[in-house]
Amino acid sequence: MSDHTVDVAIVGGAVMGSSIACHLAMDPDFTGSVLVIEKDPSYAKCASALSAASVRQQFSCPVNIEISLYGIAFLREIGARLAVGDDRPQIDLHEGGYLFLATPNKRAILEENHVLQTRMGADIAFLEPDGLRRQFPWLNTEDISAGCWGRTGEGWFDGYGLMQAFRKAARARNVPYLAGEVMRTEPEGSGFRLTLGDGTTVSCGRLVNAAGASGATRLASDLGVPFPVESRKRMIFTFDCRDTVEGCPLLIDPNGTYVRPEGTGFLCGSAPPEAADPQSDDFDVDHGFFEEHLWPTLAHRIPAFEAIKPGAAWAGHYDMNLFDHNAFIGPVESIPGLLLCAGFSGHGLQQAPAVGRGIAELIVHGDYQTLDLSALAHGRMARKLPVLELNVV
Repeated sequence: MSDHTVDVAIVGGAVMGSSIACHLAMDPDFTGSVLVIEKDPSYAKCASALSAASVRQQFSCPVNIEISLYGIAFLREIGARLAVGDDRPQIDLHEGGYLFLATPNKRAILEENHVLQTRMGADIAFLEPDGLRRQFPWLNTEDISAGCWGRTGEGWFDGYGLMQAFRKAARARNVPYLAGEVMRTEPEGSGFRLTLGDGTTVSCGRLVNAAGASGATRLASDLGVPFPVESRKRMIFTFDCRDTVEGCPLLIDPNGTYVRPEGTGFLCGSAPPEAADPQSDDFDVDHGFFEEHLWPTLAHRIPAFEAIKPGAAWAGHYDMNLFDHNAFIGPVESIPGLLLCAGFSGHGLQQAPAVGRGIAELIVHGDYQTLDLSALAHGRMARKLPVLELNVV
């Protein structure tokens, strides 16, 4: 007999797992029991705590745009949506916008994306070089053909605060959290049996795999689910600038380097070249990457960044979906009762409100009620229908 028997077990209690748990608990039609299992209750090394925490509509896939339009509306109203009594969470949302820059050979992609984004309701401005210089006079546009800037609805926020707000709202609605790492997952009757590292067992009818990079892959493997998700390290560096750079958005250079304000300074980062991006579970920071790649790019794009003082740096991990860099969300056709919520490839925080609600709707109502997320179903891999995103950051 299992130590715990519940209707729904959610493996992974960071932003995704807690969003799902919260939305389940808030749905008046949900009458079952739910348990969240989290291997690191301190959340010290989870992606939610170590991310650059941003939200954008500048995607090229309609489903990602819809998810983020929902997400920004949720973040703006988080104080009311996730209030616990008189405690209204704050996540310090700054709608400073994303600024994607394109060289002449990528201008057509930017134009095509802009048409789609604005048609779907995103507030994105398409700027020629002279418009870029007027809006951002500190910007070097000598090799730039155009830029797209989110005037509203895009920016950055406290990702750890969002995770904790979901978690606190779930716990206030009597959702229990169990500390432990799932080491083995196996079918049991019409449901599943989980065995944790300390020998504790959990039986459930529905199982949600929201365990992040390594945990989600192991759980899927135990059940024979093809799951090309691996952990990829991403480093974030901070610095102060001697000169003022007024109104800096989250700027994406054509080579993929990004920078945005953080407090009185800035933070930056970039994906490494594919050949230098192995599977990784360490948290080591390569300061040479900043010196050799990031700083030269930033100093070229924003000349004021030639004179900076490097600050703290840290590393976290993406649960990278090697199939198409988009998440697997929803049921697995061959295994009734199993739902996936992993492989977000860096988009997880901004997608947590919509995805958490969507997974909860599947569990309670049997289909999506708010947003149709079926384009991100696991079955797209077997059908060879990748959701290809042109703006991979």
